[in-house]
Amino acid sequence: MLNLSSLFFSTAEAPTLLGNMDLSDAQRDFIAEAKNAVRQCLRTNLMKVLRERGYEGPAVHPRFFTQGSWAYKTINAPAQHPQQADVDDGAYLPLSFVSQETKPSVASGIFFAAAQEALKPLVLARGWKLDTSKDTCIRLEIARFAHVDIPLYAIPDEEFETLQKAAAATHGYASDSADRAERDAWTALPRDHVLLAHREDDWVKSDPRPVKTWFVGEVERHGEQYRRVVRYLKGFRDWQWSSGGPSSILLMAASAPIFGFRDKRDDLALLDVLEQLPAALRNGVSNPVDGQESLTKRLGAAGVEDAAKKFEMFENYLRAALHSSSSHQACAWMVDQFGARFPNIPSRVKVASVAAAVLATPATATASRLVGRSQAG
Repeated sequence: MLNLSSLFFSTAEAPTLLGNMDLSDAQRDFIAEAKNAVRQCLRTNLMKVLRERGYEGPAVHPRFFTQGSWAYKTINAPAQHPQQADVDDGAYLPLSFVSQETKPSVASGIFFAAAQEALKPLVLARGWKLDTSKDTCIRLEIARFAHVDIPLYAIPDEEFETLQKAAAATHGYASDSADRAERDAWTALPRDHVLLAHREDDWVKSDPRPVKTWFVGEVERHGEQYRRVVRYLKGFRDWQWSSGGPSSILLMAASAPIFGFRDKRDDLALLDVLEQLPAALRNGVSNPVDGQESLTKRLGAAGVEDAAKKFEMFENYLRAALHSSSSHQACAWMVDQFGARFPNIPSRVKVASVAAAVLATPATATASRLVGRSQAG
C-alpha cells in the first residue's frame, strides 16, 4: 500500500497540494487591502450619499465583519478561469439608519442604491467591476482571480450601539484588542435580530454567525485535518467543475459527520469521507444550523446525482492510487483528479504496511442527524 499523504500536506516537505491551493502572499495582501479600502470608502461616502437623498438622522458609520471561507480559513485559490476567490464582508447598520420604522420593510432598495453609489468612486479609481445582479449582496470584482461580496445587514439600534461601545472601550490599546472586543460583541448579538437586505424580498432573517460557530466547533472536535479535507474536496470540485457544482457549505455539512481522524494520513482521511459522501448526497443533506433547509435541494436532483457520480469516481481513483504498485501511476491519477496543483513527485510517495494503515484508523464515527433529513430534489 502506498502513502501519498506528504503530497497532500506536510510541515517538512514542499510542494504540497494544500500549499499549491493557497492564495499567494501577494494575492492575500491584495485582497486584504481591497477589503479595507471598501470599508473605508463606505465609512466615508455612505453618509454623504444618504444626506444627498434626504436622510436627516444622526450620522452612523457601518460596522464590518468578514464571513464565509475567508473567515473559516478554507479559502482556495481559483483552479481555473472563470473561478474567483470569494471574500464576504458584511456591512452592518442600525435599523433607524435605514428606516424610521421598527422594521425596515421598505428600506432595502435604498440601502443597496446608497451603498452602490458610495462605492462608485473607488470602483472607478481602481478599475473594478460593480456587479448588482446578486440578490443578497453587492459584488465587486477586484481582480481576475477575486471578488468581494458585501451583504448588507440591519440590526436593532441598541445592538449596534453595543458594537460601537465595544470598539470604543479599547481606544488607545492595541488594535487586536479592539478587534477582539468588537468580535465578542458581534458574537453576542441575538440571532433573531439580524436582518439581511434582499433585492427582491426586502429584508429577510439571515445571520452568518451560526454556520461559522458550527464549523469552528467541528474543527475543534475533529482537528485541523478536517479543515484540510474540506479544502481537498473544494479543490477537487474546482478542477472537475469550471463553474457550479456542490456548494462549499454542502461539502462542509456532508463531510463533517462522516469524517474520521487518520494520524498523519490525510490521504486515508480523505478516502474515508469519499467512501460515504455519494450516499450522503443522495440521501439529502440539511443545513447544519437549520434542519428545515435542504442543501442538496438547492443543487437539484440532477446536480446531486452528477456530484455523487464524480465523487464515486474520485474514490475509485484515490483507492487505486493507494493500492497501486507504481508511485508514478499513483501521482498521475491524482493529477487527473486535482489538476496540476497536485505535486507530481513520485519520489516522495512512501510504501506503507497494512498494519500502519490500521494504526492510523480512527474510532468509529457516530451517525449524523444532518444527513438523511431531506431528500434531494
